[in-house]
Order: sequence, then structure tokens, then C-alpha cells
Amino acid sequence: MPQYPIGSVDRALKLILLLGEQPRLRLTDAAEHLAVASSTAHRLLAMLQYRGFVRQDPVSKAYYPGPALMSVASSVFNRLDIEDAATPVLRRLSEHLRESVHIGMIEGAHVRFIAAAEGPTAVRVASRLGRTMPAHCTSTGKALLARLSEAEVARLYPDEELERVTAHSVGTRTELQRELSRIRQQGYAVNREGSEDGVASVAVPIPTRASGVLLALNAAAPVHRLSPSRHRAVAALLVEAAKEIGDRIG
Repeated sequence: MPQYPIGSVDRALKLILLLGEQPRLRLTDAAEHLAVASSTAHRLLAMLQYRGFVRQDPVSKAYYPGPALMSVASSVFNRLDIEDAATPVLRRLSEHLRESVHIGMIEGAHVRFIAAAEGPTAVRVASRLGRTMPAHCTSTGKALLARLSEAEVARLYPDEELERVTAHSVGTRTELQRELSRIRQQGYAVNREGSEDGVASVAVPIPTRASGVLLALNAAAPVHRLSPSRHRAVAALLVEAAKEIGDRIG
């Protein structure tokens, strides 16, 4: 404890830490966690909302991480040496599969690819390192969206009609929710020409000990080299590599 503690600052920081432990925060939860009156908790949350560290759902009145908090988390996350830690595993996996592999992270309704290893063959899927794509149009994005609740997905996609990147992209929120339900059951996501004509991919989540860090690993190939009969076997290899990457990242 510092020599001159500031109680209000300490309580606000406790609320931010609490948001890292649970998906949403209600006023009663905040008051109970801080052992303060609801009015005090409300004032703290109002100030965090004013600075963008939380946002309040207008219907449920629950609080969620806000854009300022997500920006800070993303900036810190980007400084983590994920690419260096994951590169040996990605290269080994790429050589084994003979295909390109990527790591992606969720950014709202989009996925950004933060590490990659291109396949060794002449005809291959080019690296998407640094690119940002609609999450519902990629296997990586769908593997990450499947880790969210249906309510959280609905908040990311308030409209029924979704943007299509190709004719094979998921086109409605209803269709997306059905696909995410299948992904949760089978443990991996599949994309066949949903983000790019002629490209298929399989993706799995990367388990990490860091709270709130959502990463996924994919293998992408020309569609004729990644038939549906190979999906499960490729997913099994991805799960092994994802666990090793998660252990390396911490």
C-alpha cells in the first residue's frame, strides 16, 4: 500500500481489474465488490464511462470494456513478443502441413493477423500478416467469435444483414449464430472461400493464461488442397500447435 493512498483511484482501478475477470459488470456487482453504496459505485462507473474505459448497454444497463480500455489493452498487447514466441511453432507447422498458417486477434467485429508463416509450395496462400478483415468472413474470426456469448455477438452485429466479402461469405447474423454454435460443439472453425475466392482455411482458438487475450491459429490453403475430409485432421494439428504457442506466450 502506498504511503498516501487515494481511495477513489483504488476503487476505480479495482473495477477495471474486475472487468478483466468477467464479461460484464452490473452496478450491484460493482457495489458489492467494492463494499460501497450503489451511489458511490455509480459515480465511479460514470467517470470511467466518461473517459471511455467502460460502456453501458442501454437495454441491460450492464457495463462492458470501453474503447479507451480496449485501446490501452491493444497497445500493451502489441508490445508482447507474440510473433517471436510463436514463429518457431508457425514455421514448423507450416512445413508439416505444407500450407500457410496465421495467428489472428479479435478487434471488435474484425480480426487482425499478427503473425504468419507462408507455406513452402509455389502455389500457396499469401501471408495476411498485418491485414484486418471482417471476423465473420474468416475461419480465424469465427473461431474467436465462438468464444463470445450470443448476446455479445449480437452487440457486435446489431443488424441482421452482414457485409459480404465474397459470394460465399456468411450473410446474416442468424446464419452466423448457427455456425458459431457448430464451432463451439466441434472445437474448430472452417471457412471455404468466405474471405477470398479459391481459399479455404481451418482455425482453432489459442489458449492463453492472459485474461481477455483472444487469439486463434489458422491454416489456409487453396480450396482444392483442403477438402472437407481433411478438416478434422488439420484441426487436430492446429490444436497441438495452439497449445504450444499459448504456453510460450504465457
